[in-house]
Amino acid sequence: MDLTETRLTSERIYEGRILNLRRDKVRLPNGREASREVVEHPGAVAIIALDAEKNVYLVRQYRYPINRVTLEIPAGKLDAGEEPVACARRELAEEVGLAAAEWKPLLTFYSTPGFSDEVMHLFLATGLRPHREKADEDEFLEIVRVPLAEAATMALEGGIQDAKSITGILAVTRI
Repeated sequence: MDLTETRLTSERIYEGRILNLRRDKVRLPNGREASREVVEHPGAVAIIALDAEKNVYLVRQYRYPINRVTLEIPAGKLDAGEEPVACARRELAEEVGLAAAEWKPLLTFYSTPGFSDEVMHLFLATGLRPHREKADEDEFLEIVRVPLAEAATMALEGGIQDAKSITGILAVTRI
């Protein structure tokens, strides 16, 4: 069965610094038409920074859309033309003040394919050493170092509710 939806028209609704929003009219597999709203995103990276003692570095930060403080793995948006591993290196230095000797790609996944085209590149960073870069001016973070086993329990029991963090932490427990 062909499940493909074909775009008939597209209208830009919003263009922003981080994302764009468009409304498409599509033809469904049964021939009918429907409307789809799509958040366009340049993509992002997320990092499991794992030290020699099997601790994971997390960041505690306030997330305005959900009006609460979250505990997450370091992550950030890709700049135009930026390679994912270069973005991961930059974000680890900016958010956690670390550099890594080794970078291993773990997973690539869509964060919310029901309404967004954002693709997330997940990396494992090991061989950590201090390396501070200037943090973003509008980003306020608290760095938290947690044993991997404890982070996995937090991910499964609701202490960590961010999808990329849950995915990354559980993925790293499998290798």
